[in-house]
Amino acid sequence: MKVVLINGSPNEKGCTYTALKEAADELQRQGVEVEIVHIGKAPVRGCLGCGGCRKTGRCVFDDAVNALADKLVQADGLVFGSPVFYAGISGQLKCFMDRLFYSRGAQLTGKPAAAVVSARRGGCVSAFDDINRFFTINRMPVVSSQYWNQVHGNTPDEVRKDEEGLQIMRTLARNMAWLLRCMEAGRQAGVTQPDREPTIRTNFIR
Repeated sequence: MKVVLINGSPNEKGCTYTALKEAADELQRQGVEVEIVHIGKAPVRGCLGCGGCRKTGRCVFDDAVNALADKLVQADGLVFGSPVFYAGISGQLKCFMDRLFYSRGAQLTGKPAAAVVSARRGGCVSAFDDINRFFTINRMPVVSSQYWNQVHGNTPDEVRKDEEGLQIMRTLARNMAWLLRCMEAGRQAGVTQPDREPTIRTNFIR
């Protein structure tokens, strides 16, 4: 089993990374392979809704989305982390997730996923919701902890002093490992994913 943790902060080893690393270390203690990937500082284009990915299976913009998509599709579980910018997630992560889920969302369906957010003080809950909405529209089990998955601090050292926040990360990791083991046991017992009805789209403007 492998979990990939995505650092959506421009700072590769900042506060968001510190939270993800705490979760990653606990996942490893639980016997789960982990990898933390950084979206990077380069600009990430927003989705144009052009539909080009439906023809090729890849986004028409060849940046971090295409570079990391295969790795995320192959993972058993995913954790998306972001700093809080104006009570929302980073622009890089928003553009990344928009295009990732538009182009490869069908291949992520069914994967357990979790959101992690980091703030100096406020805005965590709305940023947390930003990420979780991608999972719930895509039939992905959302992994929870003992509280909303957030840490506080303006520097990595301050985050490391947030004892409750770090415990939340460890609990999240244990819950992720437990769910992955349950799903693997289910597959071995012949339990398959629920059948999906043909999609019904109701438009309210005629």
